Amino acid sequence: MILGIETSCDETAAAVVAEGYKIRSNVVASQVEIHAPYGGVFPEIASREHVLKIVPVVKDALEQAGVTLRDLTAIAVTHGPGLAGALLVGVNTAKALAFANDLPFIGINHLEGHIYASWLEGTGSVLTDSAFPLIALLVSGGHSELVLMRDHGDYQRLGGTLDDAAGEAFDKVARLLGLGYPGGPAIQKAAEGGSANAFKLPRAWLRGTYDFSFSGLKTAVLHLVQSFEGKRLPVADIAASFQAAVADVLVEKTVRAAAELGAAQIVLAGGVSANTRLRKTMLARAEVPVVIPPVQLCMDNAAMIAAAAWRRIERGERSGWDLDVAPSLKLASR
Repeated sequence: MILGIETSCDETAAAVVAEGYKIRSNVVASQVEIHAPYGGVFPEIASREHVLKIVPVVKDALEQAGVTLRDLTAIAVTHGPGLAGALLVGVNTAKALAFANDLPFIGINHLEGHIYASWLEGTGSVLTDSAFPLIALLVSGGHSELVLMRDHGDYQRLGGTLDDAAGEAFDKVARLLGLGYPGGPAIQKAAEGGSANAFKLPRAWLRGTYDFSFSGLKTAVLHLVQSFEGKRLPVADIAASFQAAVADVLVEKTVRAAAELGAAQIVLAGGVSANTRLRKTMLARAEVPVVIPPVQLCMDNAAMIAAAAWRRIERGERSGWDLDVAPSLKLASR
């Protein structure tokens, strides 16, 4: 059993996972309401909240799992990418618990964790070699990356965003439409009453690459909103048209990569993968099996960190006490 700890942004999380996929507990303390007035995450406030919540969250995770620290095999923690101050809280907590209880600990890449959320119980997937090679689309507030995974721990970055991540685009467009923060859920809800074909918004295809760009789409929405000055703004139709534009590009590039590289399956991961339009579009267009975690496991959580750590610990990997936070940590290079 592995205790996972996640504090990369604004979720204080701890979980106990057995055998790499059995969730014994998964506790998440969200800060969404705290940051909502700012329209985004306020780093200093996030760090302070992690300090206040990390010990109670870890205790809750252990109690819900019915275990003590002495029952654990190891402790895993996100050490990047993310907000430096937030990461420090999790890493130092993990080090202290591991040192005090004579347990090995290991630092995990947050993006790798999102991929391994797809192998946790409840996703319908299993940890078998037949899953490889796979294409992982990682889409969140800070990341939009397309990754080829040939085996456990073997990653190649195929492409990524050249400007705004998909989640950032959702947040910015939500502000333009007066929908509040976080933007993803707000736009999805507003779009339920609109038409995805109401407005012809641009798609940045960036032919010949697996890269993404959403700045032009965001600017197009800005100009569209401005064109309705003094008139009733068709929020639902704009939200639905924007959401469809984002999903089209993300899915088209992922499906093309899977076909060109002979992928056995596609993994859709990260906070934006909770979007219903994106899920439905991917499932409809993909020609190979698609694995998408349940919505609660798409968001930042610690079960995914423990799941990612399990394979590494099985291979004998450990982190030294000198492990530091890495706010700009990469999962893979091209």
